[in-house]
Amino acid sequence: MMPPDTMFPADLFEEGRRAMPLQPGAMLLGGFASPRADALLADLHRIADVSPFRKMVTPGGWPMSVAMTNCGSLGWVTDRTGYRYDPRDPQTGDPWPEMPETFRSLAEQAADVAGYARFEPDSCLMNRYEPGSRLSLHQDRNERDFDAPIVSVSLGLPATFLWGGATRSEKPMRVRLYHGDVVVWGGPARLTFHGVDTLRGSGSPAGEFRYNLTFRAAR
Repeated sequence: MMPPDTMFPADLFEEGRRAMPLQPGAMLLGGFASPRADALLADLHRIADVSPFRKMVTPGGWPMSVAMTNCGSLGWVTDRTGYRYDPRDPQTGDPWPEMPETFRSLAEQAADVAGYARFEPDSCLMNRYEPGSRLSLHQDRNERDFDAPIVSVSLGLPATFLWGGATRSEKPMRVRLYHGDVVVWGGPARLTFHGVDTLRGSGSPAGEFRYNLTFRAAR
């Protein structure tokens, strides 16, 4: 693991941006995905043509604020029976679309830069935020083990990322994320509570939405 104050050459990222530690084990890579953002968005839309975005229902019966879909060998789903990973899209009955190489290579490279070598994601949860939507503080804990990191890619509208602590009651840090930013967390930060504040604003390189690609090793 790289020390939390590690700095990286400016040419790795969007001009003027750099890596910023959030806490030991967690790092913001400013603009890391920007050079490949157009290709990522093109593949995202191709996936959504096969497995459309939809607002899933929580175990309590409430529709989620954020629309979701997946790609990879497993997809994260929620319904009245609970949260889980499933190899098939419950809406279509078919396997989730294959994870594009553009997605996989970016996730692996971001993890490596953040100090997590040999990351092998098998699942990508894709979230689509519209103005007014939000994601409450939560942990990513439906994976079989927590050795692998989480890699989160922001595209489109800027958003305020809420980076909390080991419990939901801890006041979160507010981190502004922009088109092309990547956040990676694992190790001692793997089960940190996190979320997204209510999305505001309009107009971006991705239109009227914010898209978030969250890569996991779910098996």
